[in-house]
Amino acid sequence: MKLATFSKNGQRHVGIVEDDSVAVVDVADMRALFDLGGVLTDQANSRRSGQRHALASVKLEAPIIPKKIFHTAGNYLEHGEEGKKAGWVADIRPWIVFFQNPDAIIGPDDPVIYPEHLTKELDYELEFCAVIGKPGKHIPVEQAQSHVAGYVIFNDITARDIQRREMESKNFVFSKSIDTFCPFGPWIVTADEIPDPYNLDLLLTVNGEKRQVSNTSHLSVTLAQIISKFSPAGYSAGDIVTTGTVAGVAAFSKDPQAWYLKPGDVVEAQIEKIGTLRNRIIGWEEAYGKPAPAWQGF
Repeated sequence: MKLATFSKNGQRHVGIVEDDSVAVVDVADMRALFDLGGVLTDQANSRRSGQRHALASVKLEAPIIPKKIFHTAGNYLEHGEEGKKAGWVADIRPWIVFFQNPDAIIGPDDPVIYPEHLTKELDYELEFCAVIGKPGKHIPVEQAQSHVAGYVIFNDITARDIQRREMESKNFVFSKSIDTFCPFGPWIVTADEIPDPYNLDLLLTVNGEKRQVSNTSHLSVTLAQIISKFSPAGYSAGDIVTTGTVAGVAAFSKDPQAWYLKPGDVVEAQIEKIGTLRNRIIGWEEAYGKPAPAWQGF
């Protein structure tokens, strides 16, 4: 089942995407559906309102605004290896984690706003994410997978020049948490649709050019291990756990300046059995109708 949040005539709804239409689910928002507990697909089906819209007639939004985003990194060794070859400021190893900013979330086809007064090195990072369906704390590894209700695509937009300075203090949150830097979507695919999450092709393109090509089989740790390890912080229904990116980021390429994102670029992040998350990069003046403000930080 594909669960989406969409807007129609100024109203926001939760829906079930089926072929070229979307069936309305009678809940306040996606978090409310997750908070009902039980089997997610059963809860969604039992609350079908009977209304249906053509998918082409609605605007897909970010599928969920979670309480917390457990942003993990370093879980694809190939990304760590490319970082070493590029002489990155620190090793990229498994078990990196920090909380991401939910206010920076945008949905499919929403623009990523390039804050040119903050950064000159805007990068992309395709990530496969789990959505928590059953809350819990101190979860054993052998029980952790049962807490996953579905999966979603994330493009971890990163200001590399800010990140480089942040990592001098071993902290890199702000560079990934700026407004519009968290595209999620296009919908949540329920876990029953993906019985094997460790054999999914990953592809990210910029203006149709392949940049990141990999497979979730390259994960060096399992989702269950990630979820269990950070469960002492406590999960709420609807929380998102990211798994880190794969090789092919602009910062570690042979010509980073040529590969960094620029206004006008269209980024498509694809994961097999989930779909495509598409976002366009736009400049500050296009977004706000005025020049970027002065910046006194960093």
